Formats: sequence, C-alpha cells, structure tokens
Amino acid sequence: MNDCCSASRSDTKPPRKHRCPVNGLAYARAPTKTLLHHINRPWTWVGREQGYYFCDDPECDVVYFGEDDSQIRQQDLRTPVGVKLHSPDALLCYCFGVSKSDAATWPAARDYVVRMIRERMCSCATSHPSGHCCLKNFPTGKRQVHPADAD
Repeated sequence: MNDCCSASRSDTKPPRKHRCPVNGLAYARAPTKTLLHHINRPWTWVGREQGYYFCDDPECDVVYFGEDDSQIRQQDLRTPVGVKLHSPDALLCYCFGVSKSDAATWPAARDYVVRMIRERMCSCATSHPSGHCCLKNFPTGKRQVHPADAD
C-alpha cells in the first residue's frame, strides 16, 4: 500500500545552503554533476543521495561537503580551484581559461565572457568547480588597461 502522505528522500530537495563542517560558514549547493566532473576517479566515488555544497573560502581546505558533513578536499580533485588559490595564474573562468591576472589586466576578458554567456556558449555547470557562473569572481572596480590595448 502506498503512503501518499510520507515524503521519501527523493521527494525532498536539499537545502539551498549548508554550513561547511570546517569553517562553519554557509555555502550554496553544487550540482552532483559538477562534483563528478572535478573529483579524481569519479567512477570510484560513492556519493550519497543528499545535497553537496561548494566552499570557496581560500583558507579552508574543504572544496565540497555534504549535508552529512562528508568532505571532499582539494587533493581529491583533478582540477585546481582558482578561488582558493592566491596565484595570479589561478583560473576565474574555466569555460574560457581566464586567469586572475588576465581579468585584472585585460578589460576585454570579462566582456568576452559576458558575451559568451549571453550567447549560451559557456559550460559553467560542469567546467567551474562551483557549478555556477564565474562572473562573481571577477575583480570589481577600476579595470587596468593592458599595454597592448593602450593608444
């Protein structure tokens, strides 16, 4: 007999945010599809039916964590996580290979990414470790002009 009043785990959505078990801050959910594109040997990973979240704190070694506080750390990934790295060569945009230094010195880099997003040419859900758009990671404020772009 089917109990129409009880919700199974598959009927409930995970919370949109969850606290990182290491730093205690709340972070947004990351699609499981994203994790599978970034973890080492995804065919060996035993994920659980739960929400997974992306920690972007550069001082925290956890990259993904589950509702059950399971942790996936940088060393468990095949992709370096640019927002966690202090290097100017760290990627901001994984779809088009824009590094932190590119974004700081080439104003056209961000404009290009914006144009590609509008044209639906990006693949953020699988390319970016967060599973979300990279634009929030671009520097804000006055952009520098690259010497090649100067008059």
